[in-house]
Amino acid sequence: MLVIDAHLDLAWNALGWNRDLLESVYTIRAKEMRSPGKARAKNTVALPEMRQGRVALSFATLLARSTGQNVPHLDFGSQAQAFGAAMGQLAYYRALEAGGHARILDGGPGLRAHIAEWEAWEAQGADSNTSPPLGFVISMEGADPIRDPSQLEEWRAAGLRLLGPTHYGNGRYAGGTGIELGLSDLGAPLLREMRRLGILLDLTHLSDAAFWEAVGIYDGLVLASHNNCRALVPHQRQFSDEQLKLIFERDGVIGAAFDVWMLQPGYMRGDSNDGVFIATVVDHIDHICQLAGNSRHAGIGTDLDGGFGREQSPCDLDTIADLQGLPGELAARGYAQSDIENIMFGNWLRLLCAAWDS
Repeated sequence: MLVIDAHLDLAWNALGWNRDLLESVYTIRAKEMRSPGKARAKNTVALPEMRQGRVALSFATLLARSTGQNVPHLDFGSQAQAFGAAMGQLAYYRALEAGGHARILDGGPGLRAHIAEWEAWEAQGADSNTSPPLGFVISMEGADPIRDPSQLEEWRAAGLRLLGPTHYGNGRYAGGTGIELGLSDLGAPLLREMRRLGILLDLTHLSDAAFWEAVGIYDGLVLASHNNCRALVPHQRQFSDEQLKLIFERDGVIGAAFDVWMLQPGYMRGDSNDGVFIATVVDHIDHICQLAGNSRHAGIGTDLDGGFGREQSPCDLDTIADLQGLPGELAARGYAQSDIENIMFGNWLRLLCAAWDS
């Protein structure tokens, strides 16, 4: 079954981690066997495995913070550096497109044609060696690379279609994961400019205060690209039922994340992932569906390359190709075929079409 994955940090992995994503996961692991550092030789995402997993479309991120934390290849010393890093990541996606490996999508007609091509390929047997190009929708995780709201129009012209105002800590535009600050002075003008330009608001990583301020200003479609449920994992990084219901009311979608930290209550980075399975992800999908009373608002947003690997993924997942195990897990819980298709790709497709056709 086709998959739309609403959150992959592909360019950050390619440039920050120096991974050639045209190679297989297993080749990358072999090359990293002697590389020190977290998640080395344990990666789960590369383009060949995305094709094997029928990931027809992903929200491909631009990720470059400037919060004063000075994390190599992630948190830069100035806004200008964050801008340069994000522009380099965008150039990487354009290079993949120029090589015929990917297709950057930014409008409804192109999106529908892309999905129709993948559906025809799947009907013909889904040979991963002959798949169409992978589809990318350009997203920005944390708006620090944007100098000020007036620059957003330039980013849109460059291909940006989704934007999460913040990431971890005190971002340029809003408080994020781990703190309780709301919007900065630049936050409200950015949200108004996003609405004017038709750039979708990704609520992921917003602090609670920033979340409620943001949805009070931005009155359009919203999403949470990679977010789980606070009712199951009580942590500020997850969304409460009240926040989830707001997203339902806006006809938005929540992408279930595969990071064990977001799946196992009390998990500390470095703990074992034993006992956390793909079925655990389905617990969060099911909670969203039960809370909404339908399957229209649950999707996938794996974040499988978000700075971790197999050690911090469900223990029965080897690569992103194993997303094909999700339909069986959902069917075992009584989900109908139409509901499974909604969750695997249909809800994200509906949201993008609604945004881009308006």
